[in-house]
Amino acid sequence: MAGQLSERVIKGIVREVGLACAARGQTLSETLVAFMVRAVVLDPRNDFNMAQILTEKDVQNLIQFCVTRLLDTTNPSLSTIKMQVYFDMNYANRAELLHEQQRVLEGKLAPVVREITDSCPRVQEEMEKVYQNIVSYVLLSSGLASPTDTEAVREVTAALQSVFPQTEVTTFISLNKKDKEEQLKNLAMLVTGIRLYNKECGKGGSSIDDLPAILNEAIPSATQAVDEGLNACHMLAHKYTALVESMQEDPHRYMQLSSFKLREALFSVRQYEAFLCILLSDAITSAQEVESLNVQFAATMMQLKNIVQDKISIDSQEVFPLFLELSKIWTSFQDEMLLLSFLTNMSNNLQAFLEIQSQLFPEEVLTSLLKGVTVKSDEERIRETMGTRVTVSDFKNQEWLFPETTDNFDQLLIQYRSFCAHSIGVKGLTLPGNPAIGILKHKGRCYVFSSKEAAYTFARDPDKFIQLNVEKAKEYAELIQLLELHHQFEYLVPRAQARSADKSLMKPTAKCDSSTQTDTHILPPTILRSYEWNEWELRRKAIKLANLRRKLTHAMQTDLSHMKRENCTQVYLPKDASTQTKRDNSSNVPKPQIFLKGLRGGSSPTTHMVKVDLTRAVDET
Repeated sequence: MAGQLSERVIKGIVREVGLACAARGQTLSETLVAFMVRAVVLDPRNDFNMAQILTEKDVQNLIQFCVTRLLDTTNPSLSTIKMQVYFDMNYANRAELLHEQQRVLEGKLAPVVREITDSCPRVQEEMEKVYQNIVSYVLLSSGLASPTDTEAVREVTAALQSVFPQTEVTTFISLNKKDKEEQLKNLAMLVTGIRLYNKECGKGGSSIDDLPAILNEAIPSATQAVDEGLNACHMLAHKYTALVESMQEDPHRYMQLSSFKLREALFSVRQYEAFLCILLSDAITSAQEVESLNVQFAATMMQLKNIVQDKISIDSQEVFPLFLELSKIWTSFQDEMLLLSFLTNMSNNLQAFLEIQSQLFPEEVLTSLLKGVTVKSDEERIRETMGTRVTVSDFKNQEWLFPETTDNFDQLLIQYRSFCAHSIGVKGLTLPGNPAIGILKHKGRCYVFSSKEAAYTFARDPDKFIQLNVEKAKEYAELIQLLELHHQFEYLVPRAQARSADKSLMKPTAKCDSSTQTDTHILPPTILRSYEWNEWELRRKAIKLANLRRKLTHAMQTDLSHMKRENCTQVYLPKDASTQTKRDNSSNVPKPQIFLKGLRGGSSPTTHMVKVDLTRAVDET
């Protein structure tokens, strides 16, 4: 097909189909039309021979087929393809989305940054204008308020003056462009951290939304909505599967249900289920990230409060890193808000593609069709086969993987999105595979099955059933992405696979001229200059060395020369030195101890006093 239908022919057909659909009131994207053109050519029921060049009549028939399918709004297959194209064109993972958001923000800030870094103010008025531009940059980059909010501008200006006074503009201007941009980013983060701290302390920040509280309320709500959509999707898939199985078992039921396009409806619901699982996984990741951010934000804010308290002056080296950390955490909160909004919009927009289900199969119609039919859930089907498994000895040339014998068994990449590899091509059903039965590894790819019998049948001739699955995907083009058959249909890879190379679902084979060159000397040179290959040269050197053994070196001195030699002496230069002596001494004299007796008088009228001196001699002390 790639050889017969050139890109020029395909683009012409796509343009004609698009114009025809637009003339009938349906404006469709070029990507959708291009996918449908290739899908119609692939479908063997349309009898397009890809081995031959299409005639003018074939091209007109192809255009008519495509227009008919694109305008058939009652066909679930078209709704599924539209859903796949929408998801491929709009979905982005966390890293891609945040990178794009950062690129958009930098694009918005680029004029302001350029005006600040390229300005060369000379007078005071120009200095003030530069400072005002810095305030505007801080407001825009933080995303906490609009530059038209007077109160927010006042708060930002006050916070900026505390870390970057207006007198510092002269120093700022003298920096080179790269350093200016780096300092602008640091100033924006510092001011953001200061404003967040002030809001926590009740000193402003009225224009700052409480993102942690909003996220703590919104993420569980969004997760619950996606989970409810998944449950409803599972119920529909189980009912459609039961109806398709009843058609195959009973010819009368087949005649009754063949006009309802149950297979197309089943594939559409399964695709919607796969997309919701991706969104639910992203929502759970966001919930875990927000929980971690809440802990970090509370810890950083508490640490900052303990440092600041009621102090008048604080060391900037202590608080500035914490302000920067607060700003980074708050930026992560803003990223989670963006991701949550994106996931919510994707979920709501995907739901619109299932409206055809309620139109084709109203509740009362579906209930009447299910009378006498046993509906089994995916979990029940897996439980029914939990006790059975493949006997490895029955297959000599096949490799089977089991949980107890395979490392990282749960992380194996299963083909067909873990649906049974046998039932797709044989029954046209997407039955859940049970890895406990055994995983068949064939040509480097892993396959699971819904029953032991299906595993044995598939393992006898895997290539045959793989080709049956490919043929089934040609009939139902939506299976190419649902079952991830991109390696089988490389020219129909989705945009998510080829986004960096091409902006459409069609990815032509890349070709380029290339050349290689081998270095002459890869290793560093190891040339030995003393190496000699000539035997006679080696002999000559050997004789020369042998003669040196008999050579002597003589020396003598005379009476006039023996004293003429260099000599040197070394002395120690005088140094200043001093000494000092000191002696502490003391002496002690005995304490006088004199006692008087008879001072109180007695019986005689005359007082007789006796003086007793008990003071010790000096030499006794």
